[in-house]
Amino acid sequence: MRRRRNAKIIATLGPSSSDKERIAQLFRAGADVFRLNFSHGTHDDHRQRLQTIRELEAEFGRPIGVLMDLQGPKLRVGTFEDGSVQLKAGNPFRLDLAEVQGNDVSATLPHAEIFAALKPEMDILLDDGKIRLKVVRCGLDYAETMVMTGGKLSNHKGVNVPSAILELSPLTDKDRKDLTFGLDLGVDWVALSFVQRPEDMAEMRKIVGGRAGVLAKLEKPSAIDYLEEIIELSDAVMVARGDLGVELPPEDVPAVQKQIVAACRQAGKPVVVATQMLESMITAPTPTRAEASDVATAVYDGADAVMLSAETAAGDYPIEAVSIMERIINRVEVDPSYRTIMNASQREPEATSADAISAAARQVAHTISAAAVVTFSTTGSTTLRAARERPVVPILGLTSRPATARRLALAWGVHSVQTKEIKTFADMVKMAIDAAVKEEFATRGSQIVVTAGVPFGTPGATNILRIAWIE
Repeated sequence: MRRRRNAKIIATLGPSSSDKERIAQLFRAGADVFRLNFSHGTHDDHRQRLQTIRELEAEFGRPIGVLMDLQGPKLRVGTFEDGSVQLKAGNPFRLDLAEVQGNDVSATLPHAEIFAALKPEMDILLDDGKIRLKVVRCGLDYAETMVMTGGKLSNHKGVNVPSAILELSPLTDKDRKDLTFGLDLGVDWVALSFVQRPEDMAEMRKIVGGRAGVLAKLEKPSAIDYLEEIIELSDAVMVARGDLGVELPPEDVPAVQKQIVAACRQAGKPVVVATQMLESMITAPTPTRAEASDVATAVYDGADAVMLSAETAAGDYPIEAVSIMERIINRVEVDPSYRTIMNASQREPEATSADAISAAARQVAHTISAAAVVTFSTTGSTTLRAARERPVVPILGLTSRPATARRLALAWGVHSVQTKEIKTFADMVKMAIDAAVKEEFATRGSQIVVTAGVPFGTPGATNILRIAWIE
């Protein structure tokens, strides 16, 4: 089951992809990580899907990553007398904290946090940005606005306030219950929605306590202002272009995406590009050419993974969506300009022995045409450093921890394998050679580049580089 590509694929499970045979087909087609979306489905649904993934993992003999995606706060207007109203541009419209039946001049907004953050001239977006209001006057329990872009508004439509930081935890009561359930279940990654500032990720890290990797979903413009701090507190990052595209002008989203990907690559943290990648394939067997180009752009930028949402969770063509995404990735990565772009965007290593060893491994592997870079890592840090260098050869990530092997399924270019613990230098070399042959990376006469940390099992202590021959 060795993949012949570097960028990874995340597939969301749902009604279209719940039974064992369908999940197996998705994995064979190219899915490396499965996303459980806790905005939908019951705990029993998610438990059954994870159990199925673990069964398939044993059958395929390959680590499979599982990402739980928390719902986060849902900010919505109240209800209307007739179920919906038509708002006209230029008309006044009032939002009240008090519960009232809405009409074409006022409605309930049951979120004190929004009123506390509002200021005159701020924009309020309703229904995924289809309706735009401009704040004229506001207080702690009301906002008088002018309708700038009108349209139909119905019960419980979503609310976005792009320019405000809301005094609101990204973890709702539902999220906390879901998180406890997911961690007990044994998920590998937890994605936190509605991240606005570094404190949000600090709170999340404290709760998770190392039981899973923590992934920050960047969907709020305020998060971009704290990008480096949020990345530092995260184990991985997702460019969540759905809400980000609502709160930012459309023309800003591509540049922000590139900014986030570049910052994550600099930090050596996995970065995922998500939302609307092959959206037309929810109902069509092939994507649009623009969608194919969108996926390709993320791969050219060096993203660790690209994600499918409704395409695999609820679409008519889930297997085809994964297959086509894999074909696009493979095509990009054999393009000569892809390696040129990777080399041009190469970042300088940090002034540490671990980074120096990883950068040297990349250079040595290229110079001697090694079959692979083989890393030994307990926590995954040595392997992620190797991935940060974007070497021209595959990365074979060996670890004694199944949880680490599964988390590394998200990382660029890494083929992770669970092995027994190593105790001596000789053990390390022999295990690296055996794994490289068994996993079909190397044959007799090949060379591999091996990196590890001594003493073995010490997190973050990458300090050894060894060239080994396959005899």
